[in-house]
Amino acid sequence: MADHDQRLKTLIREFLKEFIRLFFPEWFDRFDFESIEWLDKEIFLDPPRGETRTLDLVAKVPVRQVVESQRLGQPDSWVILIHIEAEGDDRITRLRPRMHDYYKGLRDRYHLPVWSLALYLRVGLDGVGWDVYEEFLWERRVLLFEYPYVGLPGLDAEQYVKGESLLGVALAALMRVPEARRAELKAEALLRIQRSGDNDARKFLLGEFVEAYLPLDEAQQERFEQLMVKEPYQEAQEMMKTSYEKGIEKGIEKSEQLVKEAQEMAQEMMKTSYEKGIEKGMQLVKEAQEMMKTSYEKGVEKGIEKGMQLVKEAQEMMKTSYEKSVEKGERLVLVRLFEKRFGPMSPRVKERVESWPAERLPELEAAWLEGKTPRELGLED
Repeated sequence: MADHDQRLKTLIREFLKEFIRLFFPEWFDRFDFESIEWLDKEIFLDPPRGETRTLDLVAKVPVRQVVESQRLGQPDSWVILIHIEAEGDDRITRLRPRMHDYYKGLRDRYHLPVWSLALYLRVGLDGVGWDVYEEFLWERRVLLFEYPYVGLPGLDAEQYVKGESLLGVALAALMRVPEARRAELKAEALLRIQRSGDNDARKFLLGEFVEAYLPLDEAQQERFEQLMVKEPYQEAQEMMKTSYEKGIEKGIEKSEQLVKEAQEMAQEMMKTSYEKGIEKGMQLVKEAQEMMKTSYEKGVEKGIEKGMQLVKEAQEMMKTSYEKSVEKGERLVLVRLFEKRFGPMSPRVKERVESWPAERLPELEAAWLEGKTPRELGLED
């Protein structure tokens, strides 16, 4: 799975228990999800120096129903490996043999029962079912490997947004959504997540997933923004606003950190220059004790001049870094103020605020106090 789908893997790791209960309820009670151990996902398909593959998600999970030994000499097992492989391709023919190879690699490495599952992001099939990989020798089938799959595009998003599972609400972003309902469904999904009793961290993962995987065209985005300023969807807007404000605070914190680092760097430069000057001065004093007083005074004057130059350079460095940090903070706060008064800004308007000349930022502040809209300021077409 591509790196940009890291958020999907993070979501499944956090909601593995809910994932199994949602799509494979008949097997759910067989697992003990209170002590999950996530494993190294790199396996060797032909040890010791063969091909190496990196799997998406592999968890060691205790079971409540024993898995009887399948091979002579191996004990029964109260632990199995759950392997989930997410596939973003629009064809699954290449994944089928890999699923068998992954299963065999995990089985050979850990000597534990393995349950491999495929999560299809762009292929629906029957929504939830079992897929098969087969190999034949002429007319005889010599290998049959079966594994369950979840084909998200084959599932009805409306059903899962209205269902009990919050994970289902988030994953609905990758399910079948009627074009005419995309804006409403996105707003409903965010509202469901906001009203849940889950903690803020898990709600953020779910909401951010919906934001990332349910894109809207221009007309749908306009409809979505209209919904978000009305009841009952304003609650979900508060959740989004909270995440944005946390980003603002993080940016200000980072700016303050940069200023502090610049100050420390300048102080260190001044300290180092001073210590080196002392050392050099003592050496010159020792070597030039017999020299004329005039030469000594010229050396002192030169040392003072050099030291002042270093101090000036350090001060300029601190000033530049600080001013850039302050300017960045001002722009972020202005965006926040305008959005609180006039609603969410489009990416185009935010770009124009970011490119607004620094010397004219006070004009934006005055305009906000006077109640002028972004359109009146020429920020919005």
